[in-house]
Amino acid sequence: MTVAALVTGGNRGIGLAIARELRAAGEEVAVTHRGSDVPSGLLGVRCDVTDSEQVDAAFDRAEAELGPITSVVANAGITDDRLLLRMDEQRFTRVLDTNLTGAYRVAKRGVRTMLRRRRGRLIFVSSVVGFRGEVGQANYAASKAGLLGMARSLARELGPRGITANVVAPGLIDTDMSAALPAERKRAVLDGIPLGRFGDPAEVAAVVGWLASDRAGYVTGALIPVDGGAGMGN
Repeated sequence: MTVAALVTGGNRGIGLAIARELRAAGEEVAVTHRGSDVPSGLLGVRCDVTDSEQVDAAFDRAEAELGPITSVVANAGITDDRLLLRMDEQRFTRVLDTNLTGAYRVAKRGVRTMLRRRRGRLIFVSSVVGFRGEVGQANYAASKAGLLGMARSLARELGPRGITANVVAPGLIDTDMSAALPAERKRAVLDGIPLGRFGDPAEVAAVVGWLASDRAGYVTGALIPVDGGAGMGN
């Protein structure tokens, strides 16, 4: 049986590392993007997760070319930072619509196939910020914290059908986004990480790859931090 996965925002950074990890494990992999190049070996499907019709179309194309999607990684996300008193409602809801409601749209469409096959993996990429908070990121933190409540609800709802739902919460990972941080900010962040370094996208991908595998078949409703110890106790 062909095993296929769809990773949202899988054309760069953490998402791309996840897609490559799943591909190396033998899965056929589709990645969503909004117009960027997609590396060879992966099926690129254009999709904005804030649009349900685009989500449906992305799954339809991926399943037509790769077969039934039984692993879904909701990774697509944005930031739009402002202090609360300077954050208008549009800025707040835009981030939630992409990061949280977008994950709901993807999970809902993905589960349709999983229910028929009585096997599936839903994996939500959250953030340590969702559980620690961060100045200027009330919108982002709310969206990432919400993924845990959704995943645990789905774990209870879908577990009897053989579908697991789990959350991975990266800390600061060495990507283009972290590279753009000012040196002073980087030093401050590193001071709060017991391992004293940023994470590598491959380290997040390894955890996601395990959760997508049969080896994690008895793991559901879990929150797994990949943050160098930064979020201990949260």
